[in-house]
This record gives sequence, C-alpha cells and structure tokens, in this order.
Amino acid sequence: MKPIDQEFDSENEVEDGSEMTFLEHLEELRWHLVRAVASIAVFAILAFIYIREIYDLVILGPSSPDFWTYRMMCKLSEKTGFTDLCVDKLNFTLQSREVGGQFTMGLTASLMIGLLFAFPYAFWELWRFIVPGLRTSERRAARGAVFFVTTLFFSGVLFGYYIVSPLALNFLANFQLDPRIVNEFDITSYISTLATLTLGCGLTFQMPIVAFVLSKIGFLTPNFMREYRRHALVVILIVAAVITPSPDIYSQILVAMPLALLYEVSIWVSGYVQRMRIKDEQALMKSDGYED
Repeated sequence: MKPIDQEFDSENEVEDGSEMTFLEHLEELRWHLVRAVASIAVFAILAFIYIREIYDLVILGPSSPDFWTYRMMCKLSEKTGFTDLCVDKLNFTLQSREVGGQFTMGLTASLMIGLLFAFPYAFWELWRFIVPGLRTSERRAARGAVFFVTTLFFSGVLFGYYIVSPLALNFLANFQLDPRIVNEFDITSYISTLATLTLGCGLTFQMPIVAFVLSKIGFLTPNFMREYRRHALVVILIVAAVITPSPDIYSQILVAMPLALLYEVSIWVSGYVQRMRIKDEQALMKSDGYED
C-alpha cells in the first residue's frame, strides 16, 4: 500500500511516470469540478422533491413565534425578568407578488440546500486537486482540513439559522416608522435575507482557516493578533450590531461571543503555524550542519 504522500503525487503523474502538463492539470481540475457540481445537483433534486416539507419545517421556521429560538428567549425572559426578550408575535406576513414566484423560489431554495449539503464533498473534490501541489510538511500541517472546514461551516450555518436570523427578523419585522405602514414581505426578500445571514455566518466561521492560510504565507502572526486584540473586539461588536440591528444589548453579546471565541482560536492556530515553521527551520539547519 502506498503512503498517502505517494498516493497524492501519483495524481500529478501520467501513466509513463512523467509529470502532468498544464492542459492535463486543467483536465483534472475539470473532472473535480464536474463531480462537485454533480453532487450539488443531486442534493438539489432531492431537496426539490421534498420542497414543501422543507419550506414548512425549515425555511419558514424563523417566521413563526413557535420557532425554537423564540421559545428559548421567552423562557430566558421568565428567568431573568427581562420581558423584552420574549418574542410572542412577528409583525409581518409573507406574500408572493409574481406569477411564477413560488416556483422560482422553490428552485432557488433547492439549489441553496443542494449547495449546503454537498459542501463537504464538493470541498473534498477541490482539496484533492490542491493537495498534490503541496509539500510534505504543508500536507502534514493541513491534515484534517476537510473535517475542520466542514465543521466550522456547518457550525456557522446553525448559528446563523438559530441565532442571527431570528434576531434580525424579529427586529426588522417589529420596527415601524408609522403604525399605518403594514409589513408585507415578499417571499423573495425573506429567502434572500435568511440565506444571506445563514450562509454569511457559515463563511464567517472560517476565520481560523483564514488565519491558518495567512499565517502559512507569513502575512499574519500571533503576536500581531494579540497586539490588536482590543481593536478586533471593537470590530466584532460593530459586526454583531450590524448583523443584529436590535438595540437589545443581550442580542449583540449573544452574537459577539462566538466571534470573539473564533478570534482566540485563530490566535492559537497562527501560533501553531509559527511553531511548526520554527521547528522545520531548526530541522533544516541541523541537516545542513550534518552535511557540513
């Protein structure tokens, strides 16, 4: 059985043992992309088959006061005495203002769900193409990348769906310039807001991965991140205020805490990369000394 490094290297070689040409690399990339897109299409088709159940239980969930997050907020308000935390009414209705609006949003939602559930496999396909171009030490440092990227992505999606989206919808639905103005949201606007907040959080939770890459190329250091920790916390609070435009400080803190934790994890990741770089440099110096 070949070692894992040799298995990856073999993907960059043709049958006669020579290295792959540029066009052959493009052909290899094309097939990785084809398989990734095919996986998205499969999950999208499955989602469209059960689209009514998905809309009822998942997509329209945050639009109902019976949603899990709202019920937990009401329980928290009972224990803390802050009655403003309880959400027992959402002041808006959903409408479809176009002839094919519901059908179009059914297709759009199916595609987004397909992208969501196919993400681990699609990323794995792209990662298979990238890995053979890495050095042995880089492969060792990036071991488990698919697992960590996927875990962080789905953690962010769940955080966006259960925390950020309900808080934002609650504020936007109950904010009124005048009582005579009725909130009748178009289903397209609702889906767009929900998808933006949910997928946006999924990407935001990739902060440790971004820190790993930037530290690997020498653009970021743990000392730099520690030095500007206070500035980062201010930015995180601003981002939390923008994501949850509610004047309620508890909602902002609820959003800011995971982001602050991700920043601390990113500092540790950057420090890990720095320690690995120093270790490799020391090993290289020792090998050069032995050669001399």
